[in-house]
Amino acid sequence: MSNFFAEKRFTVTGGNGFFGKHLLRRLEARGARHVHVADLPDYDLTRIEDVRRMYDDGRPDVVLHLAAVVGGIGANRENPGKYFYDNLMMGVQLIHEAHLRRLEKFVALGTICAYPKFTPVPFKEDDLWNGYPEETNAPYGLAKKMLLVQCQAYRQQYGFNGIFLLPVNLYGPGDNFDLQSSHVIPALIRKFVEAADSGAPEVEIWGTGQASREFLYVEDAAEGILLATEHYDDPDPVNLGAGFEIKIADLARKIAALCGFRGALRFNPAYPDGQPRRMLDTTRARERFGFVASTPFDEGLRNTVAWWREHGRPNNSR
Repeated sequence: MSNFFAEKRFTVTGGNGFFGKHLLRRLEARGARHVHVADLPDYDLTRIEDVRRMYDDGRPDVVLHLAAVVGGIGANRENPGKYFYDNLMMGVQLIHEAHLRRLEKFVALGTICAYPKFTPVPFKEDDLWNGYPEETNAPYGLAKKMLLVQCQAYRQQYGFNGIFLLPVNLYGPGDNFDLQSSHVIPALIRKFVEAADSGAPEVEIWGTGQASREFLYVEDAAEGILLATEHYDDPDPVNLGAGFEIKIADLARKIAALCGFRGALRFNPAYPDGQPRRMLDTTRARERFGFVASTPFDEGLRNTVAWWREHGRPNNSR
């Protein structure tokens, strides 16, 4: 067993969030003894004074920057300015202060939304700059992509060890199920469970259903990020995904069946589909630090539905 995690001090931004909680458990399992969580309300990482206080409090050797202001298509359309500003300012200030303090390593999480709208499938990291992102989430995607530019520029000029990872859409137990801000899997699970419970005859789904997406189980994502944290030190961005795609219509039918919903699915093309297709080439992650997703998609969906039924849905104590 490596002593990498036991010997270092870690700060995890966004550690109280959906993904952060899973990552913290994995860090502990790897023997990490000094882990500092930096999240709201204790730290507003868009404010430089809070960023500096975070570094003073945690005294990290390694920062894992998970914090993000993020949501589904509707939330992105309603908050383009906020999503751009908050994500850019958090990352830029955290990286610059890490450089000034000569941190050992900085792990920045990007987003698949940084890819061009019409990227050839599967998405390869070398295609990252070959066009403009899909319009509904471009401000968020571009803000995150600037952290790649900053890490590479600081590496070139200052020898800064910053790495940039591009996880595909995450899902799993503990996800955000708020219909105003959630991503597609938790939104569909909530809609179908509630419709099944109430006996509703149909469920409306945004878009045509013909767009495709790829999904990575949250535990697999945590494993990939910790493998990269320990073993990857290069400037090239790296995709983290499961290497498959599924149309939203097929996803909806699969989730409806898991939730016990037997009514009709009504796709509403008045709402946007977002990016037409999403699927990552995961070769680089496998070759550079040995990451391969291991959770079958149906198993991950069942776990997520079960979590919502037991812990998440309103009035679940009745």
